[in-house]
Amino acid sequence: MKLGIVGLPNVGKSTLFNAITNAGAQSANYPFCTIEPNVGVVAVPDKRLDKLAEMYDPDKYTPATVEFVDIAGLVKGASKGEGLGNKFLSNIRECDAIVHVVRCFDDSDIIHVEGSVDPVRDIETIDLELILADAEMVTRRIDKTMKMVKADKKYQAEVDFWKRVLDTLNEGKSARSVECTEEEAELLSTAALLTNKPIIYAANMSDEDFANGIENNEGLKKVREIAASENAAVLPICARTEADIAEMDKEDKEMFLADLGLEQSGLDRLINECYALLGLISFLTAGKQEVRAWTIRKGTKAPGAAGKIHTDFERGFIRAEVIAYDDLMACGSMTAAKEKGLVRSEGKEYVMKDGDVVLFRFNV
Repeated sequence: MKLGIVGLPNVGKSTLFNAITNAGAQSANYPFCTIEPNVGVVAVPDKRLDKLAEMYDPDKYTPATVEFVDIAGLVKGASKGEGLGNKFLSNIRECDAIVHVVRCFDDSDIIHVEGSVDPVRDIETIDLELILADAEMVTRRIDKTMKMVKADKKYQAEVDFWKRVLDTLNEGKSARSVECTEEEAELLSTAALLTNKPIIYAANMSDEDFANGIENNEGLKKVREIAASENAAVLPICARTEADIAEMDKEDKEMFLADLGLEQSGLDRLINECYALLGLISFLTAGKQEVRAWTIRKGTKAPGAAGKIHTDFERGFIRAEVIAYDDLMACGSMTAAKEKGLVRSEGKEYVMKDGDVVLFRFNV
């Protein structure tokens, strides 16, 4: 999963990026990896994997990972190349979802690029640049498809659809808001439009607001109204607090979160929101050689999940030996689970469930 973090300058975007990437490296004992100066890979915290590691004492421990891209350069005019806009707009196209950091706090020591704090205006500024970039791409798509109509009239329906998308964008609305049939939605997905990507608004608050009651923050209320209108998610967060958490050891971190009335850090909550937004789940494989988490989409059948491990597993799929994680933990071992008949043999039509512990049988 690849998440692009966007936002105007001085909204806390890079502070949040630095905090969650450092926290992710420490919380799961997974080496922090900097691919580029603005890209970080962190482990997906999963207590189930930790328990499996205790059970199997494996030679290798491999959590699922999330790649965060700190996308700079988004200012007014980015769609026209201002502020490194073209480079970073292309970076967003490669992401599965967008985390839009919105400043919801006043601080005289941190100058806002627009001179004042206004979450609605800031969201509109970023959205406009993404919409303008999409409108340009859709216009090119229309021109290309119209040439195809000359050879075959069946493409006229595609032209009509793309014109409808362009009209929506020209009205200042995102591609996400276009009502589509199943076929149209599939067609829309082929264009890699920025405003068709799932989005989470990270409402960045002051540590005081975050500690004393987020519901009183007016900026958060406005962000939630916008999110509700476009089926987006909202994550109240304090980048400064997350930076503090990133420096703590496990015990201090748990105590600190408890004092705030939270069960999870911002990183954990962000990853959970992204999994839900993208319709993702994890299945697990376990043995002495390795315990590992694998990320798949909800609705994936057993052969498709096997293919995540290796294409040969999918091609030569025979069956999947499956047990629910909770059942395995209750039994204490795979041997005991098998004796109780809790390990099932599933075929090609089995739809994977979150937390399935699986052994795939295949023959190539």
